Amino acid sequence: MGVYRRVKRASVFAAVAALAAFAPALGYAAAAPFLLAAGVFLLGIRDGEWFETLALPGDREEERLFGVGAFALALAGLAVVATVPPVPLPAGAFAAAALAVGAGRFGRELVRTRSDDEFRLVAGYLAVGGLAAVAGQAVAVAVASDVGPGAVVAGLPGFAFHGALAVLTAALVRSLVYARDAHITVVVVALVAWGFTALDPTVTALGVAVALAVTAALGYASYALGAASVPGMLTGVLLSLLTVVLGGVAWFLTLMAFYAVGGLASKYRFEEKADRGVAQENQGARGTGNVLANSAVALVALVGYAATAHVGVPESVFRLAFAGAVATAMADTLSSEIGGLFDSPRLITTLRPVDPGTDGAVTWQGEVAGLAGAALVALLAVVPLPIGDPVVAGGPLLGGGVVVVAGVGGMTADSVLGALIEGERIGNQAVNFLATLSGAVLAVAVGVAVG
Repeated sequence: MGVYRRVKRASVFAAVAALAAFAPALGYAAAAPFLLAAGVFLLGIRDGEWFETLALPGDREEERLFGVGAFALALAGLAVVATVPPVPLPAGAFAAAALAVGAGRFGRELVRTRSDDEFRLVAGYLAVGGLAAVAGQAVAVAVASDVGPGAVVAGLPGFAFHGALAVLTAALVRSLVYARDAHITVVVVALVAWGFTALDPTVTALGVAVALAVTAALGYASYALGAASVPGMLTGVLLSLLTVVLGGVAWFLTLMAFYAVGGLASKYRFEEKADRGVAQENQGARGTGNVLANSAVALVALVGYAATAHVGVPESVFRLAFAGAVATAMADTLSSEIGGLFDSPRLITTLRPVDPGTDGAVTWQGEVAGLAGAALVALLAVVPLPIGDPVVAGGPLLGGGVVVVAGVGGMTADSVLGALIEGERIGNQAVNFLATLSGAVLAVAVGVAVG
């Protein structure tokens, strides 16, 4: 009975979220239905069957339906923002955020009636929330712009991209905060959707379909092989989707090389590394923090490249920064995962022998592996493909050399930072972020100097 009560509760969240698709028809009164719903939940329903059905943990103690009430209030606030000039929240972004969260919750609970497997629950969240977000955008744009069916159909590729972006962000944020905080999740998702709507990327039906299929398959494979946790998988899929849509095939392959090779390297002789105390935590499955620490700089470079027309910075700067950051992440990962298998590591700052696993320790075998990883990224970043331009221009030798130098330099910076400040002052993820930032800056500096 408890499972089906959760489905009913989730259906109410979805129904409240669905109002966002029709809110544009109310103009400046768009917040009114959400305020009315919030009043009913917070003030009108205090006990009885509906209260028991809608109450989240903690609501019964307060005798208030704070969960669904706060969600309705958050949507009311977003509805106000959607009607405030000069730069209102777009109607499509509002609807995508609301339905990704509300309908996604409903999809998760539907799956729960059959299974408690976390991957299947997340899949239900993504499938139902994503489809609802696409439909919600179509309705909202039609209502707000008074366009015909033909214009709505023409906009479906964009709706699909923004819907996927919204629901992936929603699922990721939900996995990082308390599950009842739908009001926080929907605000974060709306801001992300707003930003990418303003970016206005060029998308095609084929491009979005391929991107969704490939990233979904890779996400499942990373989870099934134990290379990533569920939150880590969501983070990787989200970054991969943005990379293939905003960057292109070469950008996607470059990033995927890091995810694939890095994941395999983490699993390589894992038990032996665990016995030596140098293995990745969580059985080698990378979480959100690890994925973001290694990919955040590359993501910023990617978004900067997509926004070149808006920021007035040459796109070559973002191309070099992306390749340098990914080369650093690859080099550092292979250096750590392969080098940790060998004895006689030395501290990079003094070259004195230290125990395996010491922060800042290096082996010559790890350095060679890191160099090979940087070279692989360089190859993928500079070689032209039949279906896409390379990430870095300037020819395979010059451009590839810049990327290799950046990758090895960033890897070295990671080791130096590990020896000097990692531990009491900052953690490994912060060091990884600073290292990839160093690699990106070095790539831009060297590329400008020799270009």
